[in-house]
Amino acid sequence: MPTTPATPIAAGQTNTLAVVSLVSAIGAPFGHLIGVGGITLIIVSIVTGHMARSQIKRTGESGDGLAIAGLIISYVHLALTVLVVIFFFGLILAFIAGIFGAASTR
Repeated sequence: MPTTPATPIAAGQTNTLAVVSLVSAIGAPFGHLIGVGGITLIIVSIVTGHMARSQIKRTGESGDGLAIAGLIISYVHLALTVLVVIFFFGLILAFIAGIFGAASTR
C-alpha cells in the first residue's frame, strides 16, 4: 500500500505562532489590569514569536511581520515593566528610609 506524501504548506498560509505572538503581545497590557498575568503573556509572546520566525524560515509561510511586531511590542513592554518595578521598589525603599530616618531624629 503506497503512503501519501506530507501535505505541503499553502503559499498564502500565515504561521499560527506568529498570530499567537501578536495577539498575546497586544493582550499583555490588559493582562496586568484584569489579573490574568501580563508577564506570563509577555513571555508567551516572546517565545512564540521566536518559534514562529524559526518556522517561517524553514517552511516559507507568511507572517514574519506579525511575529516581528509581536516581538517588538513584547520587548518594549518587558522593558517598561522592569522600569516600573524598579521605580516602585526605589519608592518603597525611600519611604522606608524616610520613616526610619524621621524616627531616629526624635
